[in-house]
Amino acid sequence: MLHGNAIIGQSGGPTSVINASLCGIIQQCLAQKAVGKTLGMRFGIEGFMRGDVIDLGRESPSVIESLRITPSSALGSCRHKLKDADFPRILEMLKKYDIHYCFLIGGNDTMDTIHRVEQYCRGQGYELIGVGVPKTVDNDLCGTDHTPGFGSAARYVALSVKQAGVLARDMKYVDQYVIFQTVGRSAGWLPAAGALAKTAEDDAPHIILLPERAFDRDRFLADVKRCYERYGWCSIVCGEGVCYADGTPISASTITDKFANVEFGAMGGTSAAMMLHRMIHAAYGWRGEFQVCESLQMCAADRTSPGDVEEAYACGRRAVELALGGTSGVMVSIVRQAGAPYRWSLGTALLAEVALGAKPMPDEYINAEGNFVTAACIEYLEPLVGPLPEYGRLAGVPA
Repeated sequence: MLHGNAIIGQSGGPTSVINASLCGIIQQCLAQKAVGKTLGMRFGIEGFMRGDVIDLGRESPSVIESLRITPSSALGSCRHKLKDADFPRILEMLKKYDIHYCFLIGGNDTMDTIHRVEQYCRGQGYELIGVGVPKTVDNDLCGTDHTPGFGSAARYVALSVKQAGVLARDMKYVDQYVIFQTVGRSAGWLPAAGALAKTAEDDAPHIILLPERAFDRDRFLADVKRCYERYGWCSIVCGEGVCYADGTPISASTITDKFANVEFGAMGGTSAAMMLHRMIHAAYGWRGEFQVCESLQMCAADRTSPGDVEEAYACGRRAVELALGGTSGVMVSIVRQAGAPYRWSLGTALLAEVALGAKPMPDEYINAEGNFVTAACIEYLEPLVGPLPEYGRLAGVPA
């Protein structure tokens, strides 16, 4: 067993439960004799290279415990893509603080970061055990059934679509359509969660646009018209990364981050929902509205899924157990057990297989028309989101 200090970092977009994982890592590290100090990177690997390091062991235990229910990223985050010139500085800082255990919480770009740091240290003969802890609201991380953070973001989407749908149904003589946009570049897991709002045929949503399927303007407008003719209004959920067949985003966004990912919400650019709104209005002259919540899906602590908090915390603790056992170069993963009721356990996935990959929704979760999800998808989503409220609806018996 290695003896030395541990450091923890968070990077990428936050979630409502990423701090629960942080809490699990800190508490588990502080309880281990093999771990000297438990340190934190302020603002991820970027802050670490600047020397922005704090001693988490000097924080109040009550504050550490409160992280379980605290949204966003308590340590701060970054979106820094490592360059070859960064590695000597990182190694210098690891040596300076006698760090031999490194834990990074994040998505696929973060797993790429810890994988490359761990590999570089190995090549330099420096003993560093690196373990990743999964996080992303997009649920597009390979090697795990789902990611901590997704269940809560999916609950946010499902509740938003359900509540906005009740409003839109009752206001259909004023607004004939409503569009709700979720985050998610290339995977449709979050827009798919909107389907959980539906309990009756005419409930929202009526159409779900997924990044896994190419957008066809004429087909979309025909679907909207059919919904209007049948229900008198139309509810649409779209992922921000929906694209035309040639790969052009319907949002027309061209701004990218340091990892060459399209930034759909950056610089006040046109959103996918706004473009869809314009298409419908131009085609039919109807009045409608669109809703773009952006980062609220990542930090709405009032809509957190209890199971999501539990799994996020467990992933953090498990990461320390693996590291102290000598396991390096892996990410903690969540394994779904077969059958009902929903049960889960923790496993591992190699960082090399997780880094920079993206897990789309499988074909069996998307209907044949490509504009909604299947029963299999609902079965997958329901235990991660939890039960939704049942709202009253008048029978409408004629006088």
